[in-house]
Amino acid sequence: MAEIVYPPVIAAARTLFRVLDVRFHMEGTEHVPRSGGAVLVSNHISYLDFIFAGFAALPSKRLVRFMAKEDVFTHRISGPLMRGMHHIPVDRGAGAGSYATALRMLKAGEVVGVFAEATISRSFTVKEIKNGAIRMAMATGTPIIPVSLWGSQRLWTKGRPRKLLQRHVPLTILVGKPMYPKRGENVNDHTADLHSRLSELVDRAQRTYPEVPQGVWWQPAHLGGTAPTPEEAAAMDAAEAEARAKRD
Repeated sequence: MAEIVYPPVIAAARTLFRVLDVRFHMEGTEHVPRSGGAVLVSNHISYLDFIFAGFAALPSKRLVRFMAKEDVFTHRISGPLMRGMHHIPVDRGAGAGSYATALRMLKAGEVVGVFAEATISRSFTVKEIKNGAIRMAMATGTPIIPVSLWGSQRLWTKGRPRKLLQRHVPLTILVGKPMYPKRGENVNDHTADLHSRLSELVDRAQRTYPEVPQGVWWQPAHLGGTAPTPEEAAAMDAAEAEARAKRD
């Protein structure tokens, strides 16, 4: 695929983060294969996560094709960029087409990015995850690469004002060891294993973060923050979904 848009977007993002002195800490990037297909699965805490999860693959000189909701592709600003970077639009009402596109890209040797929680976690813990990433890896014989992000929620997350120009924010990116689910194995078992691995990576990122203050909105409740508990977050998500259904 011709890469006219992706490299300059990465260069612009790197320049902006350098100006803002975003303080990156990255571990495990060697786990992203330098060639061949792979499914990169990240936790989801911010509207900017596709940028930072993509950064996890840059040391291996890989570009990640993220699966993202179709609305992002129809937006007048983000749409041309998303299409130009060959990301994959997902119609939640008819996902077969996007799934087929992802399989085709994996078989062609691309890295496909997935946010298996489907939506941003308000509690900043790992929500229940979908099994699509496992099924894609099984169908194509490609590895799963778990990634945890921490700090991106401070810049822009659900229910909070954007602070895109905030300076000196630490940003942690941890890449875990690959998983190799095989065709015919139990999908649910592998999905549970992936959830466990993501949760462990996220917990490590949270506990080793350079700033661990008490009582701040961006810290999970179990670490002394004021973010909603997983149960409270689930209730908020349900209420939001019900309101959206009534509008539709």
